Amino acid sequence: MVAVNLLWLVPGVVGGSEGLLVAVLEGVADLGQDDLDIRLLVQDSLTEAHPRLIDSFQTYCWHGSGANRARRVVAENTWLRRRATGMGASLIHHAGGIVPPVPRTPCVVTIHDLQPLELPQNFGFAKRAYISSMVGRSARAARVVMTPSEFTRMSVIDRLRVDPTRVVVVPHGVHRADREEDPAEEVLDRYGIVGSYFLYPAITYPHKNHATLLRAFAWLLDDEPDLTLVLTGGEGPSERDVVGLVDSLGLGDRVRRPGRVPDEDLDALYRGATGVVFPSRYEGFGLPVLEAMSRGSPVVVAAAGALPEVVGEELPRVAPDDVAGWADAMRRLVADAAHRRRMGELALERSATFSWERSAAGLLGVYRRGLEEARA
Repeated sequence: MVAVNLLWLVPGVVGGSEGLLVAVLEGVADLGQDDLDIRLLVQDSLTEAHPRLIDSFQTYCWHGSGANRARRVVAENTWLRRRATGMGASLIHHAGGIVPPVPRTPCVVTIHDLQPLELPQNFGFAKRAYISSMVGRSARAARVVMTPSEFTRMSVIDRLRVDPTRVVVVPHGVHRADREEDPAEEVLDRYGIVGSYFLYPAITYPHKNHATLLRAFAWLLDDEPDLTLVLTGGEGPSERDVVGLVDSLGLGDRVRRPGRVPDEDLDALYRGATGVVFPSRYEGFGLPVLEAMSRGSPVVVAAAGALPEVVGEELPRVAPDDVAGWADAMRRLVADAAHRRRMGELALERSATFSWERSAAGLLGVYRRGLEEARA
């Protein structure tokens, strides 16, 4: 029996990892693997947020809130441990990246990235200290460590000194979407977008590198004054810097800031974009890029983190801080319709290699390996 620790998963709070984990577990349910008994250990709020997940697996509910980290850590070392032992679990999957300090049941762990260790300047002292003290010990305690990319896999091996044979890549998937000729016009009207535009879906975190994109876009406007840059996503620590740079570059109404948008609106924005640009300096995977590709959107990404392995060899990548390179890549998408069409076709083809079925099969493979090692 495999128990999946989801006490840390607070719906609407933990970010992209929520959708990723729910999707891969739903993929596991769809595969219908009868040889594995998988049970979920969750908190109250998850049962209402993801009823399909709850209906697909036998579930045990902790009546507390994972939003309170101290209470959740206590629960993982008391309630979860007792529950896993009582149900006879042979393996626990700690999907939130941290293994409780004294694990009694053999475990596997998912580590999405090591950004707090590799870009410490972007995090507060408490976050850095917690991750530094917990993630290395967690990786070494696990029978198998799962990462979403080879980039993160090598980070875990090199920085945490984990045996390479125990670290495996289980890439994320993407739900396929039909490519429509035109986006929903009411979406573009709602956000005041007229004509050709580039899209960057990212919270204003420092590593998302909005500054390079804004400077490149300012150069591009000299030749293409009617273009628009659409920046979706919530406000992060670099929000004030981004706003200030938009003003100082005189970009005015050529930059649209709709903030967080519903998934269906983002889908329309992907489909209508001249290109989706992603200059982030660090990504453990880069799911928004894959989402854009699955809509047939041309993409340009930074040659950094896991982004190059997501887009493959044929789609363009630019050094994160190469302003002229970003302006040139964007200019070609605007000026060369044949190139833009070909990049969209290649993006769609590449995205087809990522599926939730593949992710689910990878996760099940890790569970089987962990169980075999636990029995050995």
